[in-house]
Amino acid sequence: MQSLDISVVVPLYNEAESLPELVAWIDRVATSNALSYEVILVDDGSSDDSWRVVEELKARYPAVRGISFRRNYGKSPALYCGFAAAEGEVVFTMDADLQDSPDEIPEMRRMILEEGYDLVSGWKKRRYDPIGKRWPSKFFNFTARIASGIRLHDFNCGLKAYRRKVVKSIEVYGEMHRFIPILARQAGFRRIGEKVVEHHARKYGRSKFGLERMIKGYLDLISVLFMSHFGRSPMYLFGSLGTLMFLLGGGTTLWIIAAKLWKQAHDLPLRAVTEQPLFYLALLTVVLGVQLFLAGFLGEMINRTSGDRNNYLIDKTI
Repeated sequence: MQSLDISVVVPLYNEAESLPELVAWIDRVATSNALSYEVILVDDGSSDDSWRVVEELKARYPAVRGISFRRNYGKSPALYCGFAAAEGEVVFTMDADLQDSPDEIPEMRRMILEEGYDLVSGWKKRRYDPIGKRWPSKFFNFTARIASGIRLHDFNCGLKAYRRKVVKSIEVYGEMHRFIPILARQAGFRRIGEKVVEHHARKYGRSKFGLERMIKGYLDLISVLFMSHFGRSPMYLFGSLGTLMFLLGGGTTLWIIAAKLWKQAHDLPLRAVTEQPLFYLALLTVVLGVQLFLAGFLGEMINRTSGDRNNYLIDKTI
């Protein structure tokens, strides 16, 4: 079976009004550029008529495919299922609210196929969101850019293009859809590009994301960075910190005791060891060091018995 030119994965939640216009737009762009395509609409447990609209669109457009969740799981599970079902040579993701423009598809596809990028992320340089959403997003993207070393201006832009083997090689879970470029680089796909894309004001409904996503975003950033650097060897982090803290605390304790014995031997004024706050801080440091070391040891043991400990991504064989 010959693969399609493009797959467009669209996670949606209560977007019944925008779906007909979005699918018609994608169909118009694909047809005018002679691209074979599929649109995978993933209904994330909508409570409106979204699934009924998906069924109607399926009857009207043979290229439409639908996946429906029993309840609302989130954007990352929707993308995971969409990626698993995608058959196109280049896979696109975009939001269902009409803020992402399908007109960007041909150029982003060209960047993948002709310029050799593995992933091209959209950059909404000019946004039509309220200021209460724009500035937290700018700060979040700045932090993610510094922490990850990936020079993207808009990690959270829903409009992205991927070489098919990228989406088949990564696992998107939890709220990790914000960090797909980091997951892709972790999987060995280092050619990550960016394109300024047109952003439209929301036409129907309201945003499904609140300020709580900022807190979740930073927690997920810490998680994905840890997994990127120490996922297979947690002992390197916890063991090193634990050893350092144990040596620091133990050395301080020995210094306090030795200082007391020296003063006692020379009949100098001295304080009881148990009356010195530094002694208790040193003991606390020793205990924390042992706990961190044990955490690294347990993590290493769990990793050694994991079923996917040798699940490496092989690019080519001859």
